[in-house]
Amino acid sequence: GKPVPVRREILMPDARTISNGVIVGAQGWQLVLDANKNSFALEFVQRPKFTGLYPGSMTAEQFVDQLDTNAGSVLSSSERSQLVSVLGGTPADPAKRASVVRSIAENSNLHQKEHNKAFVLMQYFGYLRRNPDDPGFDGKPDPNFDGFNFWLGKLNQFNGNFIQAEMVRSFLISIEYRRRFGQ
Repeated sequence: GKPVPVRREILMPDARTISNGVIVGAQGWQLVLDANKNSFALEFVQRPKFTGLYPGSMTAEQFVDQLDTNAGSVLSSSERSQLVSVLGGTPADPAKRASVVRSIAENSNLHQKEHNKAFVLMQYFGYLRRNPDDPGFDGKPDPNFDGFNFWLGKLNQFNGNFIQAEMVRSFLISIEYRRRFGQ
């Protein structure tokens, strides 16, 4: 029910795993990134928390449908059918599950739907190095995500144009950023 489904302390180690050895611009960096994403997805679908939510006893249809529901129903009927066919008769196969999870995570509809929320979240994670509901410069937590929702509203107002919304600038000149990281 929260507007932010992931915590910084969970995301950052996973992000480091995916970016391990990736030097953008170096020869073959895309291959390294792709291999890291595949390896991460395979490990991710075998985590106890994931298998608790998506047990191996699920049919291919159930698995894809539950992932799609959790992603906000982003799949077209043809995309759904294609992912169900990837799982085939062995929907518990971790490699196949990883492929399906990655396909949904990289779905263009999901990207379009979640981009602005993810951008605002990364401002908190990257510039303020905290979760949006953690205490800010005033020492008070934000359990209602008022700050996050303010910035999301501003970004949406400018149709996702973070430059016109002055998103990065605003975080960099904020009292919290200056107090934490200097002038």
